[in-house]
Amino acid sequence: MKFENIQQLGRALMLPIAVLPAAGILLRIGQPDLLNIAFIASAGAAIFQNLGLLFALGIAVGLAKENHGAAALAGAVFFLVATTGAKALMLVPPSELTGLSGTALSLAAEHFKDSQLAKLGVPTGILSGFVAGWLYNRFHTIRLPEYLAFFAGRRFVPIAAGFLALIPAFIIGTLWPSISQAMDSASHAVLSLGSVGLFIYGTLNRLLIVTGLHHILNNLAWFNLGSYHGVTGDLNRFFAGDPSAGAFMSGFFPVMMFGLPAACLAMYHTARPERRKEVGGMLASMALTAFLTGVTEPIEFSFMFLAPPLYVLHALLTGFSMVLMNILGVHLGFGFSAGLFDYVINYTKAQKAWLLLPVGLVYFALYYSVFRFAIQRFNLKTLGRDDAPATTLQAAATDRGAAYLTALGGADNLTAVDACTTRLRLSVKSNTGIDEASLRALGAKGFVRPSPTALQVVIGPEADQIASEIKAAIGKPLASIPLEKPSPSVVSTSLPVGAVLAGLGGAGNVKALTLCASRIVVELADSRLSDAGVLRRAGIRSLARGAQSLHLIIGPEAEGVFAALKAGRV
Repeated sequence: MKFENIQQLGRALMLPIAVLPAAGILLRIGQPDLLNIAFIASAGAAIFQNLGLLFALGIAVGLAKENHGAAALAGAVFFLVATTGAKALMLVPPSELTGLSGTALSLAAEHFKDSQLAKLGVPTGILSGFVAGWLYNRFHTIRLPEYLAFFAGRRFVPIAAGFLALIPAFIIGTLWPSISQAMDSASHAVLSLGSVGLFIYGTLNRLLIVTGLHHILNNLAWFNLGSYHGVTGDLNRFFAGDPSAGAFMSGFFPVMMFGLPAACLAMYHTARPERRKEVGGMLASMALTAFLTGVTEPIEFSFMFLAPPLYVLHALLTGFSMVLMNILGVHLGFGFSAGLFDYVINYTKAQKAWLLLPVGLVYFALYYSVFRFAIQRFNLKTLGRDDAPATTLQAAATDRGAAYLTALGGADNLTAVDACTTRLRLSVKSNTGIDEASLRALGAKGFVRPSPTALQVVIGPEADQIASEIKAAIGKPLASIPLEKPSPSVVSTSLPVGAVLAGLGGAGNVKALTLCASRIVVELADSRLSDAGVLRRAGIRSLARGAQSLHLIIGPEAEGVFAALKAGRV
């Protein structure tokens, strides 16, 4: 499977997860210790009880071309056939029906089957969505003989899904004891790792953000790990009242509510005095968003590529926070993310929730001290320390999508436009046509290029809305956009560009150059001609090799080196 396809699955997982904040709020405010309104609590519980179906619908739409609703219908058909068919095949152990007869026997058998299927609900839903999305992309244009033409095209997809679902229905229905035991064994194995497992999870969660694959990791922990009264997953078990749940969520609170806002304060205090007012509003907005909602990617992408060692330290501190909160017996949970809103709403369901305050203050001081020291000691060009002022283009809301479209190289350069919680996920024909300066002026916080035809633009919580505006702008004339592009700044570099070209095997060995924030991706004709020693002596900080490409980690001078290398190849 291609890396882009794995990323697409991670993005698709976010669609059903997006309904959880509403579910969590409804479930909590309806509880006896709050409003004590049973039907509101039941409404929230209904979402958690049908997560499998929601995953089938959401993933199918997220994976399907054009996000067409026929894929969602196919996902629902696949899920219902698989689970209902499996239920008909399941055999109830006699020990579960001892002493029962008549209606009681039937109800007990029905309840047992439902409880066992509930454990497999989310995995079955993910499988259903994945298969439905693939079926749609593969067969939505299929042609059939004229007498069957009514069932061709998109109508064929849910029909095919229904028949294909008979396979998992038979497997689950006949092998459910082995499947259930395997899932329990895997959960126990992970949970038995204790602090080590939590540290690995917390660290990987932050490190994988750059790829977008952290959603897959979260899905395994929050919706599949552990079991409590037939409910699986750390998040589900927390809302079901499991006092041991929350281990895979609690450690995020000190980092998101205290640590990263402190990093913003450090960046503000280390900004050039004449630019503090300029960047103060942006840093305050990012810090407040993280504290209230737990959305932290805009902060993380502001230093991720500029200071990779600092970001690795941030990931390690997240892993340590997971361990620390678990050792202290703190069990917190959230429906959306580790922010103040979720902390307050779920306070009475948590264990030792008050300990977040002292731990959070320690993390605030730790992050502030580390970030301030690193920024000043290594002269990192964080917000407000770079030479060029951060200009923001002012555009009417109706023109924003068109402005982004222009900066992305126009409609001809885009082959797919999607979004997750905080970033645009784009498929492009060429990354060289992207105008990073204009995108940053429009509000972009960072960029990730997983491949030559993939681009992620980190924006913030407005990412999904902007994606919709870009889609609406495609096909409209771009000449009518009332915006002026920022004046290109003069860039220079102190690095010996001739030596860098020599280390790359000469100008003739360089096929293509791509600027990625603080690094340059160089596509080489023959990677064997490159010399890492020469490149390091020329001032390149670090190197990462691909099959026929080389990533040059440079730092703040990357733009100047990029321009000089392009000129040197002419």
